[in-house]
Amino acid sequence: MMKLRYFKPVDFNKLIGWIDNPEFLLQWGGPNFQFPLDESQLHRYLEGANVKGAATYVYSVLNDEASEVIGHISLGKVDYAHKSARVGKVLVGDKEVRGQGMGQRMMEEILKIAFNELHLHRVSLGVFDFNHSAISCYERAGFKKEGLLRDARKYKGEYWSLWEMSILRPEWENLRGKRA
Repeated sequence: MMKLRYFKPVDFNKLIGWIDNPEFLLQWGGPNFQFPLDESQLHRYLEGANVKGAATYVYSVLNDEASEVIGHISLGKVDYAHKSARVGKVLVGDKEVRGQGMGQRMMEEILKIAFNELHLHRVSLGVFDFNHSAISCYERAGFKKEGLLRDARKYKGEYWSLWEMSILRPEWENLRGKRA
């Protein structure tokens, strides 16, 4: 089992420990963070987040049995008028629980928040084309590839392409109905 709770300053050091190189930071946090990740960047990340009507909700992922932080996920760019948002900062940080379906459960929980609590219609995300395990996880959660942003990021002279993916409320409801 696992559960989500709002990301708090007490969680900063664990997240900082997981982000141990610039390449991984770019994959996790995009161009909005600089290596090394530090508390001041995380405080800025939380500004205005996790309050009613916020544009960003940031979560720590807890192993429900031990209540230990094992990952991180966010729902950002929440647009209440157009009923859309974007999943980001997805990380199963605890190497002991990787490969056990935790990413899948994280996606299920964040989509429950998006569709049941925030009453959104569309949730999107971006994932680098070389991250095959993440792409598979997102597809199992019901996300569909919409298009490839070719050479979207540059890291050490190499360009990385980014898949844009999304899921709509009716798709999510249909998928949940099949799992029930």
